[in-house]
Amino acid sequence: MEHIGRSSFQPGPAREIFIVDDDSSVCDALKLLLGVEGFGCRVFRDAESFLEALDHENPLCVVMDVQMPGYSGLEVLRILKARHFEAPVFMMSGRSDIAMAVEAMKTGAYDFIEKPFAAGMMIERIRAAVAAQTARDCGRVDGIPQFAEARLLTARERDVLSLIAKGASNKEAGRRLGISPRTIEVHRARIMDKLGAKNAADLMRIVLMNAGPKTRGQSAPEDMVAAD
Repeated sequence: MEHIGRSSFQPGPAREIFIVDDDSSVCDALKLLLGVEGFGCRVFRDAESFLEALDHENPLCVVMDVQMPGYSGLEVLRILKARHFEAPVFMMSGRSDIAMAVEAMKTGAYDFIEKPFAAGMMIERIRAAVAAQTARDCGRVDGIPQFAEARLLTARERDVLSLIAKGASNKEAGRRLGISPRTIEVHRARIMDKLGAKNAADLMRIVLMNAGPKTRGQSAPEDMVAAD
């Protein structure tokens, strides 16, 4: 396993990362990797036991496989979406399937990671996701204006739109939120669809019309016109 610098973040014992995967080798590797980083972990070998645990506990984030016996990862995502579950959910799959990744994102996944994954990449994305979620919980992530159409967006889509509207590139927004640039692109496409924006310039017009003074003074970032 490659060496990863220890994170300065130390989650409390009541907030653990939940790992949901029927593959014991993957669970063991993730638990060891995250444990070295100072994260507490709980392992679930099936979706049913994971969902039951959510009745009593609130995880820091969730790392879940797509293919599992019983409920699949996508079915679990639909259940979590109906429950308005807010913690970041990372989906994993050994299949490189763009359609599956898009479906997972549409259903509420925070990010989609292909197996086998690099230890450094996994840790960095989880660190960033946890930091972003903690900031949101503490009210330290700037939101976008409270215009009517904004209510159609998920919390993650609002975060993405807020960063892009302030000039962040796909890569910068991805680093801030702990997700990949391609995932940012998926979120951006869904934002445009929900807000009825015909193109990037139209999306910026919608935001700027409802923005405060700070946002109005900014121009559209380059990657609103062309992806990185």
